[in-house]
Amino acid sequence: MADRQPTAVIGAGAWGTALAWSVAQSGKPVTIWALEREVVESINTTHENKSFLPGMTLPDNLLATDDMGEAVKGSRVVIFVAPSQFMRQTLEKLKNVIPQNAVVVSATKGIENNTLALPAEMIADTMPAGIADRACFLSGPTFAKELIKKHPTAGIVASKDPSAAKLAQETLSAPWLRLYVSEDVVGAELGGALKNVIAIAAGISDGLGLGHNSRVALITRGLTEMTRLGMALGAQERTFSGLSGIGDLVLTCSGDLSRNRAVGLRIGKGEGLKEILDSMSAVAEGVATSVSVYNLARREGVDMPISNEVYKTLYEGKSPKQAVCDLMSRELKPEF
Repeated sequence: MADRQPTAVIGAGAWGTALAWSVAQSGKPVTIWALEREVVESINTTHENKSFLPGMTLPDNLLATDDMGEAVKGSRVVIFVAPSQFMRQTLEKLKNVIPQNAVVVSATKGIENNTLALPAEMIADTMPAGIADRACFLSGPTFAKELIKKHPTAGIVASKDPSAAKLAQETLSAPWLRLYVSEDVVGAELGGALKNVIAIAAGISDGLGLGHNSRVALITRGLTEMTRLGMALGAQERTFSGLSGIGDLVLTCSGDLSRNRAVGLRIGKGEGLKEILDSMSAVAEGVATSVSVYNLARREGVDMPISNEVYKTLYEGKSPKQAVCDLMSRELKPEF
């Protein structure tokens, strides 16, 4: 049986709220930390996160607070769901209040811009060694709005510590959420981060009206890029054929609920990036991650043409049509 101690969730966006809701269905107390006071008040007074997950009634055993110490008090499992570009500063607050026996489960998918650090590296940089060594990483094809409809969903928990992975697996698993364990932290994290960049490319393709052939080509060659960078950074190749690799990639590139695909779709239809981001309340991680991936690929000497074209389209003013032309006119070569 899963540990019955209180569970904390750090971050009250759609995915953090959905995970808090899912764990709370077991009947155990769950406290979610939100940066925004209006989100705390909405959850505690109306049992609804009107800002990020409207229309979903939250259970009585799920409470919200903007006091991080209060959120994690007595918690054995702390689920961390802050956006990657705010992860380090949020971890700096968490390290002063987290119980020393806690297991952190990161559900953040991204790469920090200025350091090119993955979530595991940010946790290692900020948290006590004991907590960092047993940290776990949740990844896989998981839309929040489908999870809360109890549609069967699968994902993975990756950790270097088998006992911590088992605790996280048992705490988060539910009749509608089946989680597998993995020891490949780097592969799980890279899959979760890189698929967002490829999803922007897929959205751009759809916005240009290029059809299913083009989308599938981007997904397949995007997976090759993900695997190539993963291998360079020490990931296991097989991880990219699993839930946190091809599984998450297909979902994010093709699902209408994908924020990253939606950004790309609007870019392909001619909107500017600033206009798109100004209109969004939630974070599309791939926009910032595209910068990190561009620089990480250059640092490692890894060829990532699709990811490079996404970066140039978002940040250098390159036209989507020219990006497609340049991808298709590259030197001919073997597939593998």
